[in-house]
Amino acid sequence: MAEGLNKVMLLGNLGADPELRVTPGGSSVLKLRLATTESYLDKSNTRQERTEWHSITVWGKRGEALSKILAKGSNIFVEGSIRTSSYEKDGDKRYRTEIVANNILLTGRRGDSPGREAGGGGGGGGSYRDNAPRGGGGGGGGGHSGGGSNAPEPAPQDDYGGFAGDDEIPF
Repeated sequence: MAEGLNKVMLLGNLGADPELRVTPGGSSVLKLRLATTESYLDKSNTRQERTEWHSITVWGKRGEALSKILAKGSNIFVEGSIRTSSYEKDGDKRYRTEIVANNILLTGRRGDSPGREAGGGGGGGGSYRDNAPRGGGGGGGGGHSGGGSNAPEPAPQDDYGGFAGDDEIPF
């Protein structure tokens, strides 16, 4: 039997403050509302924007940690999978589609986004994956390589050639 692939990647802004809840079984669950906006040219060559809203769910300790640093307007990158569930309301069957996140990157691209504090260094924001916070972007200390010289160390080389800026993988 062939295996399938259920993978979603979204980059957008939170439209509301996150909601952290605890299930009756004691598991933490964080609910996020993410807006993604894309622009396109219509038939008359006028630039238009279309915004989609996504329901994001983050389970466990990762959700607890993110609830402390995310806020409305935060710019994040979400990686996860799509889940659809159904329920009945007033005799009608309804469906709900959500993204179950397994990786969240705090991009820190908007003004005073909380992702900047989580990143631990310049530029890249931070990441919460596998329940462990990790610094992103630049930062880190160098020190001197002996010899008593006070000359600054050379800047690291760009490993991805042709992309200006820091050493991050472009998307």
